[in-house]
Amino acid sequence: MAIGVAAGAFVSWTPFVGVHFVMAFILTYFFSGNMVAAALGCAAFGNPLTYPFIWGTTWEIGRLLLSGDNTMQGNTVDLPALLHELHFSELWRPVLEPMLIGSLPPAIVTALAMYFATFYTVRGFQGRRRARLIERARLRVADPVSLEETV
Repeated sequence: MAIGVAAGAFVSWTPFVGVHFVMAFILTYFFSGNMVAAALGCAAFGNPLTYPFIWGTTWEIGRLLLSGDNTMQGNTVDLPALLHELHFSELWRPVLEPMLIGSLPPAIVTALAMYFATFYTVRGFQGRRRARLIERARLRVADPVSLEETV
């Protein structure tokens, strides 16, 4: 489960919004994780409330990382026109490349944090559940008649 949630959070940082679920499923499959957890990780971390923060953060980090290679060179980008006409080659350098490069550091940090948080939460839940089941089994063995009356 932890691998699936981490994969969902990781791909939510990438600028490829339409294929986040597919990317999360592929990552989860390669790491033998839970597909439902991957979908939940995508939906919980990458949603309309978080996308403006994610896009702004990845853009700025990508610009800083690529500062030696000035991708804009003082030019402006008519983003609505590029998206409307779907000129991927013209959209790559000024927009997608900085966002993709900028998404890697926060995606790695977020995926690791989500992995460990989910892992230890699920582990604690399973431990408490196991303890309850052992206690029920112990009570059933100790007094089988009274347990049947309460059920």
